Amino acid sequence: QLQASGGGVVRAGGSLRLSCVASGRTFSSYALGWFRQAPGKEREFVAAISWSGGSAFYADSVKGRFTISRDNAKNTVYLQMNSLKPEDTAAYYCVAGQLVRSNKDEYDYWGQGTLVTVSS
Repeated sequence: QLQASGGGVVRAGGSLRLSCVASGRTFSSYALGWFRQAPGKEREFVAAISWSGGSAFYADSVKGRFTISRDNAKNTVYLQMNSLKPEDTAAYYCVAGQLVRSNKDEYDYWGQGTLVTVSS
């Protein structure tokens, strides 16, 4: 199971850090990532990180503002979000899969969403 937290309401330009703790099994050998879904829109890729943490990939829309990281000892993945924009408003979902991919169908495990609201 994946349990995400850290969402909230923040003003444009602010920061939030999302966390996702994995339980029930060890995800240290899995790629971990984040997707998001805004109201009325399709779920989209945000970021993903390899099992070792050595490689990270980002959607163009968040590159340079968001940073994904992981702590395998804590079975946790993080998403540091800086310079937030109103268009970042969405439910954010953490995911785990075999490989780092931007396709949501490639991920086997999904957490519940945590809501991020960015006001202008």
